[in-house]
Amino acid sequence: MQHKPALTLSDTNVLLDAAQKEAEANGWSVTIAVADDGGHLLGLRRLDGAAPFTADVATQKARSAAMGRKETQVFEEMINGGRTAFVSAPLQALLSGGVPVIVDGQVAGSVGISGVKPDQDVQVAKAAVAAVA
Repeated sequence: MQHKPALTLSDTNVLLDAAQKEAEANGWSVTIAVADDGGHLLGLRRLDGAAPFTADVATQKARSAAMGRKETQVFEEMINGGRTAFVSAPLQALLSGGVPVIVDGQVAGSVGISGVKPDQDVQVAKAAVAAVA
């Protein structure tokens, strides 16, 4: 039998808090989504000023990062690089800003950020992941 890491409620709060701290330090209004390894939402925080639609986009980025087992930026780069058939993949929000949480080489969950420029979304997501690494 295999054993795998899983995010706890405490981990979820650490991820949300770290992402919020990074976003606020830069004056960015974002939505932060944390998902488990199957892409199911564990926590969502929409900061003041973040557009309502960012809640769905952040959630889908987290889901795609968890289920795809890699940063969503990889998917966006594949599509932009000419692999347009990947647009029909059964994942949504194949945009930069979704980052998996990897523990002992396994995906334990993910973070999705939406609300600012792609590289800024990634910066916030990576700051969150670094807080639990």
